[in-house]
Amino acid sequence: MKISEQKKNKILEQILAFLYSISPKPIFTAHLAREIARDEEYIKKLLLELKIKKLVVQITKNPQGKEYIQRLRWKLSNEAFKFFKDKDEFNTLVY
Repeated sequence: MKISEQKKNKILEQILAFLYSISPKPIFTAHLAREIARDEEYIKKLLLELKIKKLVVQITKNPQGKEYIQRLRWKLSNEAFKFFKDKDEFNTLVY
């Protein structure tokens, strides 16, 4: 089953909005997939696309500095966070 480009873009927006809402805290792929009720592998594929566009950052080490073997954590990139924050402040001023 193929998802339309429009629906895919909506899912990407959901991912970015959720990451913005918890920023700067990173989140595991599985937790993100559970939050937006989507398949984990599909979310991972979308996150890798967002990584190429430099909208998210992949975290490969735990807080103690050990490399993750199978898990990945993600957070919003600094540039994307600034963009969302500026947009959020603008919307606050308009309303």
